[in-house]
Amino acid sequence: MAVPYFRLNLVGAETQAVLRVLESGWLTSGSECAAFEREFAEALGGGVHAIAVNSATAGLHLALEAAGVGPGDEVIVPDLTFTATAEVVRYLGAEAVFVDVLPHSLCIDPEEVKRAITPRTKVIMPVHFGGLGADLAALQSIASEQGLLIVEDAAHSFPASHQGLPIGCHGTFATVFSFYANKTITTGEGGMIVTADESVAQRCRIMRLHGIDRDAFRRFQGDSAAWNYDVVAPGFKYNLTDIAAALGRGQLSRASDMQQNRAAIANIYNTMLADLPLELPAEAEDGDTHAWHIYPIRLAHNAPIDRAALEAALTGAGIGYSVHYTPLHRMSYWRERYNLSDDRFPVTSDYFSRCLSLPLFSDQTEGEAREVASVVRNALT
Repeated sequence: MAVPYFRLNLVGAETQAVLRVLESGWLTSGSECAAFEREFAEALGGGVHAIAVNSATAGLHLALEAAGVGPGDEVIVPDLTFTATAEVVRYLGAEAVFVDVLPHSLCIDPEEVKRAITPRTKVIMPVHFGGLGADLAALQSIASEQGLLIVEDAAHSFPASHQGLPIGCHGTFATVFSFYANKTITTGEGGMIVTADESVAQRCRIMRLHGIDRDAFRRFQGDSAAWNYDVVAPGFKYNLTDIAAALGRGQLSRASDMQQNRAAIANIYNTMLADLPLELPAEAEDGDTHAWHIYPIRLAHNAPIDRAALEAALTGAGIGYSVHYTPLHRMSYWRERYNLSDDRFPVTSDYFSRCLSLPLFSDQTEGEAREVASVVRNALT
């Protein structure tokens, strides 16, 4: 059977929620967005502020802006990530400093972070790769010793937990989640900034909508206290619509069930691929939760075929796949700006030469998972 790399998982209640917004007469940020923020904070356990934005990229940008990042500053990011993690640093005129990842988890290597710190370093930005928590305890220790801030890129990581706490509740400066089309929950496009610091939350709220100093969502509601606003900073247009938020609220209510299904698919892969010349993705520590956003495998160095041959086998069987990611040091802009090369990133470079992501999505069936694993087995045996 053919199996896509990704398939959207929507239910009738979610499409009906979107329809209600369309019929309400108010489409952009309003009551649905406010409810989504409140419910998302509650889903993490409370004690945090949640600020909805139109993408995780926007969220990372706002978080770094709130941290005061600007020209002359450096932000440490992993080489193995999507370009958005690094590009927001350049939005603010600061410099991205790339470091290698840990071989097992593929999350940022704390020892490499230590070596990359300079007097210009302001923020460490770990990525919880694939939905597995990075080593926040080690990173927070480094940040505390060096007087640095941590902004977590949690685009892959809802609803994951790490070191006994949900991702987003570890007391870092800010954590940013993604609700892009293929993420663990989706609003089509969207993201959420989470922070325990009210001043950080308020700065992000102001800057997400033009630098307006109060609840800009109410300025068309006949409230003089809302329309008589001031602009206190040159903000951005990063707000989430009520259409997207309505979809997100429905997805949020099913997030745990969808995670459990992805975990079950990952377990099928783990079982059926265990004896092959492959390196399988790391699992969460006991007591923690892996979001299982992606399932990246690595061909062993002694595998009988290379990635191109495995790609051909999957394509021939109608199986979707992807690669996460081409390392940033191999992308023209980053390579040329910082004079980067493979030898500076041995773990990421080796991983990239052998990696391939198998289908993993919330309504994937057991039969589909077994079909994918069977095609991989046949190609490697």
